[in-house]
Amino acid sequence: MIDRDRFPVDPWRLVEKEFALSEAGVTETLFAVGNGYLGLRGNMPEGRHAHEHGTFINGFHETFPIRHAEQAYGFAEVGQTIINAPDAKIMRVYVDDEPLSFDVADVRDYERTLDMRDGVLRRGLTWATPSGKEVRIDFERMVSFEEKHLAIMRVDVTVLNADAPVTINCQLINRQDGEDVYGGSPLPSRKAGFDPRKTEKFQERVLQPQEYWQDELRSALSYRVTESGMTLGVVADHVIETANEYSARRLIEADIAKNVFRVQAKAGVPIRVTKLVSYHTSRGVPARELVDRCRRTLDRALMVGVDALFRQQRLWLDGFWERSDVRIAGHDALQQATRWCLFQLAQAASRADGQGVPAKGVSGSGYSGHYFWDTEIYVLPFLMYTTPQWAKNALRMRYLMLPAARRRAFQLNEAGALFPWRTINGEEASAYYAAGTAQYHINADVSFALAKYVRATGDVEFLYREGIDIAVETARLWTTLGFWRTSDDEVESFHIHGVTGPDEYTTVVNDNLFTNVMARFNLRFAARVARLMADDDPEAYRMMVDRLALDPEEPEAWERAAEAMHIPYSAALGIHPQDAVFLEREIWDLEHTPADKRPLLLHFHPLVIYRYQVLKQADVVLALFLQGNHFTADEKLADFEYYDPLTTGDSTLSSVVQAILAAEVGYQDLALEYFLQSAFVDLGDLHHNAADGVHVASAGGVWTALTSGFGGMRDHFGKLTFDPRLPAAWDELAFALQWHGTHLDIEITRSELRVSAKGDRPVEFGVRGDAFVVAPGDTVSVPLADQGPVIPGRPTIRQLEDVRREDGTLLSASVPAVTSAIPIIGDGQLSDEPVDA
Repeated sequence: MIDRDRFPVDPWRLVEKEFALSEAGVTETLFAVGNGYLGLRGNMPEGRHAHEHGTFINGFHETFPIRHAEQAYGFAEVGQTIINAPDAKIMRVYVDDEPLSFDVADVRDYERTLDMRDGVLRRGLTWATPSGKEVRIDFERMVSFEEKHLAIMRVDVTVLNADAPVTINCQLINRQDGEDVYGGSPLPSRKAGFDPRKTEKFQERVLQPQEYWQDELRSALSYRVTESGMTLGVVADHVIETANEYSARRLIEADIAKNVFRVQAKAGVPIRVTKLVSYHTSRGVPARELVDRCRRTLDRALMVGVDALFRQQRLWLDGFWERSDVRIAGHDALQQATRWCLFQLAQAASRADGQGVPAKGVSGSGYSGHYFWDTEIYVLPFLMYTTPQWAKNALRMRYLMLPAARRRAFQLNEAGALFPWRTINGEEASAYYAAGTAQYHINADVSFALAKYVRATGDVEFLYREGIDIAVETARLWTTLGFWRTSDDEVESFHIHGVTGPDEYTTVVNDNLFTNVMARFNLRFAARVARLMADDDPEAYRMMVDRLALDPEEPEAWERAAEAMHIPYSAALGIHPQDAVFLEREIWDLEHTPADKRPLLLHFHPLVIYRYQVLKQADVVLALFLQGNHFTADEKLADFEYYDPLTTGDSTLSSVVQAILAAEVGYQDLALEYFLQSAFVDLGDLHHNAADGVHVASAGGVWTALTSGFGGMRDHFGKLTFDPRLPAAWDELAFALQWHGTHLDIEITRSELRVSAKGDRPVEFGVRGDAFVVAPGDTVSVPLADQGPVIPGRPTIRQLEDVRREDGTLLSASVPAVTSAIPIIGDGQLSDEPVDA
């Protein structure tokens, strides 16, 4: 999957030995640095030859009217998209007034590294100029985890074999509105054409200039966003260190600021220029105030010192890895990929603070910088089990969205609140309701993440103060969205119609299993917490009742709906149908679908896809994992074997879930195969869109696949349990957890599971039905007889031959095709041969 000559294996670093312009988009993503608030793509400091010159700030967005071809009531009206913030990465080097340019330069000894121990991007090279001069250039870039608004860049230049004039041109550029270093244009992506996953582009000016100035070596730009009204300030300061003679020049305009250092370099005498940059944004604070904040950030950074800030970064990451590292003994390539994924989670979430975690973090503009349900299901488990504060911050983002969610529910004629499927500012931004707004399951996903967070941390204070509002308002929606039916034998059941589950290749259906199962959890959780509050903290309960106007009878109604929730099941096939009519559709034969027709969403009209049993991503299988305590082992195996051959994996969210269930039910080799797809989805550019940014949810899923898939960890009913499934080629898997404030180190070998505790409280846990307690400072060892059941191979649709539906009809598989009566072939002649769609 990876060219190891170009990207050698290193357990702690991502290393590039050769730069390829044709792969610029992917490497910009792979070598991006960020902290959850500010992200800088891995663009070269020369400022040219990029797929996307990207500087992104979480939540910094523009709005625009969504233009529907045919408008209808309740359609999302205002879109949101992340803005490319002013680019401060440019530090161009000239020797003899010739610029270092990668398309023509004679570059030797090239190496670029992203060190995941200290969070610094480094690039070193030797440049042989046309005049025979050898120039050593070393570059560093860091976005601080400690100082949320700060980035540091520095370049060291030494002419090794001659005296020469050297110029270092540092710039701030508003690329969003077309400014460039000198008219450069971005490289085309390798896969051009229609792709709904890419961000929107604007033709009009987005950033309106406000205050801009220069003062000695400090430059400032500031803007107000045209429609959203957000404001931004960016200030850059510069420090030059050299024994050579030099002069400093500067230029300032509304969309560009330059600080230029002209050096009369002597042979072997180094030059160092350090650039400190601060970004601040707001939903409405005047830009001048943000510039002042930037100045204070830079003043503080200079007082601390650049070297001290680099040391702070290392200390911060030492703590992160102590809480978060997962070790796979003897597999350095997998270790590198795993740590890269975990590092991306830190870069996407650590300083998001009051914002959400975008689908691409702050590494690219893919998915327009939006927040999805991916955060709650795929990212928050990692956060709550390693750094709970980050998970709490993400949940508070949902709490702060409740006013907008209530308005959206009212607009759709429902009670309570409906969280947006995709958003930045809390308003629904999906222009395609069938695969967007119809995914009502997001309500249950948020409530599930809240419950999971409280189970892992014991943070009842947050639950009673703010979390309860999420639980109550999401539960209220299900009571009006669903409805009751009574059978001939007077049995009542609760149904939810007109929804879309996680699988976006099947939309607007009745009784989607995932939705119903998760809604049932949501209803039960809300009822349980409301009653618990009344007994445990009457004052908090009273305030909640007043705040939410809770009727004392509501919890009983939620429980009644949950107990009567309809869970689809086919006795004929022995599986849970994905929805009420899923099994009536024809099966899409994925095994015989040409590779050039994948992913399906880019080659087939949605109506074609919707007619078939085919999945973009795990749906029922995801329910089996999240609510596994409500399904038997036999049901899980039957469901997995049915749905796995129907799942395209066109979504990067799928393979991590398939890995977890494959491991649990016994397809252990297949589990490892799916895990590898997840671990290398960006590093290997397996979906051919890594250039758009990191797949953050997949990175979170990698952690879950390791801990819950191979580690067998579950927390059903708030009980921590393990049932390991170590792959045959692995000797050991080790990871850390936070459980109610106690740090746990888990080590799994083929014959033993060891749990060590650090903290103040003992922790109860279970292993394959047996109960244990580990005290602080102690280690508990549990023998393992095996690594669970083992089933060779993988399920295929061939196993469905001669299988009949409930109505007696046979299941059949095919690939959509069309026969044209008069297709024209290459020489202009007519042909009667069928043409694949």
